[in-house]
Amino acid sequence: MYRIMTAGPTQVRENVRIARSQECSNPDLDQEFFDFYRETCSLLSKAMHTENKALILGGEGILGLEAACASLTEPGDRVLIIDNGIFGKGFADFVAIYGGNPVLFTMDYHKPVEIETLQSYLEQDHDFKYATVVHCDTPSGVLNDVEGISKILDSYGIMTVTDSVAGMFGEPLDLSDSKIDILCGGSQKALSAPPGLTMLWVSERAFRAMEDRKTPIASFYANILLFRDYYEQKAFPYTMPISDIKGLRTALDNFLEDEEVYQRHAGIAAATRKALTAGGIELYLESGWSNTVTVLKVPEGITDQQLLHGMEKDYNIMISGCFDVLAGKVVRIGHMGENAYPQKVAETLAALQGTLEKLGVTVLCDMTAVFNREI
Repeated sequence: MYRIMTAGPTQVRENVRIARSQECSNPDLDQEFFDFYRETCSLLSKAMHTENKALILGGEGILGLEAACASLTEPGDRVLIIDNGIFGKGFADFVAIYGGNPVLFTMDYHKPVEIETLQSYLEQDHDFKYATVVHCDTPSGVLNDVEGISKILDSYGIMTVTDSVAGMFGEPLDLSDSKIDILCGGSQKALSAPPGLTMLWVSERAFRAMEDRKTPIASFYANILLFRDYYEQKAFPYTMPISDIKGLRTALDNFLEDEEVYQRHAGIAAATRKALTAGGIELYLESGWSNTVTVLKVPEGITDQQLLHGMEKDYNIMISGCFDVLAGKVVRIGHMGENAYPQKVAETLAALQGTLEKLGVTVLCDMTAVFNREI
């Protein structure tokens, strides 16, 4: 097995694996499971500092993004797509699938959304039902101020849907200090549970918008409203993946017990960037670096596949390539959740340097030594 230092999925702690192996009951009939599910959702709300209802859906994190758009979008709705990254732009596809009219607000992919520029844009055009924005756009690692962006949108009566799949649990996020209406997360990133679950935090305003639709939601599996009264009715819309949810609960307990989690992520991310730049390796971003993933340009003279395969073959360590407009141009180190420990990142940097040098790329320093000094 490779050690996965990818930008998600991440490594999984032993107690999470054990939790997933517990004997199963029938989640459709077991009343204790309804209590367990609701209690886990309450802890998710606590983790994001909100009283907004949290939900766990059976499906990888992309399900949450589609469910938000499916549940809010009616034919002809104008939806603002805040686009400064591949996943940011990708929201337009979900809006279009459900009959909406996606309007792109596109900015430089090398930096965060400039709030002042967004404000100026909205002064001229703000006729949108909701807007979408990504917290950490995983392909580039750019971090956006989603709390601040949501407040500006709210001042024009625009709801906010936020993808924080690769941000939450590694980057501080306070829903109580935001106007985010639907927050989307995934189990396999900084929370470090296996892939397969979506988490949603839904405001009362968003629920009302779903209830007040003139047309029915054009999906069953991606219909958030079906979960609104699950506890009162003691019924889920479909059979819940009980073993996955037990694993997620243990991963959530791990997070809540870790008082240094955000400081550790920030320190490791900064030390990683320092080591790479000291070694003469160019980062993709100009600013707005996240604490969960670092993205570096593939040096001239080699390919991303040579670099990725070399690290796997010689060091048994897997990092991420990329796709879409960044395909072949960058590789990504995921230092989030269970990946975000100094020894693991130090070993990854050593493997990266060894592979680069074997491929004929000059590295200007011992990057692991720089990392260890900075951390």
